[in-house]
Amino acid sequence: MSCQIVILYYSRHGSTRAIARQIARGVESIPQCEAILRTVDEIEPTHTQAADPSITISELKQCDGLAMGSPVWFGNMAAPLKHFWDKTTQLWVAGDLIDKPACVFTSSSSMHGGQETTLQSMMLPLLHHGMMILGIPYSEPKLHSTQSGGTPYGATSVSTEHSPLSEDEIELSQQLGKRLAQTALKMKDH
Repeated sequence: MSCQIVILYYSRHGSTRAIARQIARGVESIPQCEAILRTVDEIEPTHTQAADPSITISELKQCDGLAMGSPVWFGNMAAPLKHFWDKTTQLWVAGDLIDKPACVFTSSSSMHGGQETTLQSMMLPLLHHGMMILGIPYSEPKLHSTQSGGTPYGATSVSTEHSPLSEDEIELSQQLGKRLAQTALKMKDH
């Protein structure tokens, strides 16, 4: 039995995409689990080429679990990601995402740039779809000691365009991916 986990993100400068990659590593460290990296379309198309394909409604419908990430935009998820969710009414009406596990992640350029409110804003459409939200439990030692990113609400990073993820941010992102994959496998068994 294969378990497909969609890692859906929007990233303008690459920091959120870097977390997505680490969550994917965590997902794929669990046997029988596959990470599917997807982004969303820009609202106003630019000449920037996305690193991953844009998600389709059918891919979202068929996934066994979802990790969703956005940069912090004034304490909220980025508009292109919100725009995508505003087009998922058909999945909501059909209940296609009910009881699927999900988690969220974000990146900001400052420690107190609105990470937790952004994570919470991303949880709202997932809760309306009936998904089960997973965070990072305090049993993860790095959550107690991180001086960079990481919250019980989800994986985070504090970065600029040229700074890589810290070791804590990498570890916590991978652990969140593992937890999501393990939960999705358990849910699929039932």
